[in-house]
Amino acid sequence: MIVIIGSINMDLVLRVPRMPLPGETITGDQFRTIPGGKGANQAVACARLSADAIKVAMIACLGDDAFGEQLRAALRQDGVDDSRIATIAGTASGIASILVDDNGQNSIVLASGANAELSPAHIDAARELIEQARIVVLQLESPLATVIHAIRLAHALGKTVVLNPAPAQALPMELLAQIDYLVPNEIEAAMLAGMPAVGTDSDERIEAVVATLRARGSGNVLVTLGEKGVYAALAGGAMHFDAQPVKAVDTTAAGDTFIGGFVAALAEGRSEAEAIAFGQRAAALSVTRVGAQTSIPYRKELDN
Repeated sequence: MIVIIGSINMDLVLRVPRMPLPGETITGDQFRTIPGGKGANQAVACARLSADAIKVAMIACLGDDAFGEQLRAALRQDGVDDSRIATIAGTASGIASILVDDNGQNSIVLASGANAELSPAHIDAARELIEQARIVVLQLESPLATVIHAIRLAHALGKTVVLNPAPAQALPMELLAQIDYLVPNEIEAAMLAGMPAVGTDSDERIEAVVATLRARGSGNVLVTLGEKGVYAALAGGAMHFDAQPVKAVDTTAAGDTFIGGFVAALAEGRSEAEAIAFGQRAAALSVTRVGAQTSIPYRKELDN
């Protein structure tokens, strides 16, 4: 089983020709509401990209509103176990306001809503679910105290812990040693290492950032670099995995799709290199489509 602990949002997506300047009003194009949230995206990606024998469950919070009902239904449709997704009375579900420009790049503003209510008590109540897991996946769109509590519990139970440290924020150094796979992008990696993000587009700079993270206790570090691929520092050494060249339409959830594919492959017992390549194939297909969960491919699409 794979257990994802994290956020669920409704994405309010607006296409724009370009990003507006401060104080500027521009005319957009198509508007859509699409299920999202880093936690839910990664849960859906794991579910769609896993073999049938692998079960996927989520620990999270939703509001008691129409978005909450729609978001829960979307997860169930993809076969995600929602038995530990709590509904918080009198609270709105999380939302993300997303602008996507003609180059496929995005700009995102979050309103946490019910995601901010996910507490250590919710994690403890779901201990039995975590005990059944092989891999536990987390992000940072939930309260940091809850993320820390969940990582410590999963690590103590001997689970493989995957952390996507996004949105980027400082983490206790002792926590890094309890994470089996740290998966940031280059900006998040630099922030965690306490280094400026300027210049993180070169292999030499990424190597320096990753060396700092590993010196602080991180084990395996996978830095996602968008169209430039993935830099992976693993127990057996470091290497750069080139990305599959595609025409990007919308990069929303590309990182989440990569993590879902990587984790799904790991859960099946594939090697780390195979899991990274599988995640990259899934992410490459996702950026050719619009939206978060609407862009995440199914396993049969990659198999074909």
